Amino acid sequence: MRPPAQRAISRRALAWLVPASPALAQPAGRPWRVGSLHLAPWTAPHHIGFREGLRLLGLEDGRQVTLDPAGHGLRREQFAAHARALVAQGVDAIHTSGDAGIEAARQATPSIPILAMTDDLVRAGFAASYARPGGNVTGVSLLAAELDEKRQEVLAELLPGARRIAALGDALLMTPGRAAALEAGATLRGLTLDLRLVRTPEEIGPAITALHGAGAEGLNLLATPLLFNNRAIIYERVAALRLPAVYQWPDMAREGGLAAYGPNMVGLYRERMAPMLLRLLRGASPATLPIEQPIRFELVLNRRTAETLGLDLPLPLLSRAEDVIE
Repeated sequence: MRPPAQRAISRRALAWLVPASPALAQPAGRPWRVGSLHLAPWTAPHHIGFREGLRLLGLEDGRQVTLDPAGHGLRREQFAAHARALVAQGVDAIHTSGDAGIEAARQATPSIPILAMTDDLVRAGFAASYARPGGNVTGVSLLAAELDEKRQEVLAELLPGARRIAALGDALLMTPGRAAALEAGATLRGLTLDLRLVRTPEEIGPAITALHGAGAEGLNLLATPLLFNNRAIIYERVAALRLPAVYQWPDMAREGGLAAYGPNMVGLYRERMAPMLLRLLRGASPATLPIEQPIRFELVLNRRTAETLGLDLPLPLLSRAEDVIE
């Protein structure tokens, strides 16, 4: 399976492989202070990977840098107040993910560097271009909209006899163009698509039940922090309904999901986000630090889950999978 077309932006070598000396621009007498705005908890694997990446670069939490556990595991409605508190504390940078976190940080400060990961920093209006973001926001663009269509393709291959499929997305992130692309892809394969949007964790379970009740034979979980950070709800509901589902991050199939297609999130945080934060702390301007994007995408299939659902994994998919959970 070919990844989505890559935009022409510069790529740096993986600086995390070579430990750096953070003391070059260290504020006198204190560690760098880095604030956070995240839905995922402090103990999430990708945040652990991020801190591991910082350690490999010589940034130990509590010594060369002070991180922000209180900024993890927040709800969206808490972002604005926490962002204002971080600015009042005089943090040196803010690390966040998802459009809601970025917007809260940007509303709180026009000058403190914001390191972010989201679908598309440029398309969302947070940066002027990939090569020169132009403001105080830079980071990694996941190109999640393109990957949503790829996951729909995987779902169609998993269910060759299906006629009706569903997609569950985030009401705050869905755009008419993104919805139209999914609809066009389904129509091209002779499928009827039922797209449903949610805003809160409490809406996720009932929405899946409603989609199943409306005749959906499979479910595409669209890329959003809201769905990822509430994936336990999704796993429980689709298992109870015996509803085949395809997920955003490869580790979600390793956790028991049927299939997943996307970049390795732990790797992105450890190998891309950590070095970018170091560069910002050492004085690089977010206005000129190019936005990065994933270059490797993994298809992971879970044979155990397929057997539970009574599905045979198609050979063409098996041949393209980077990992098959036996």
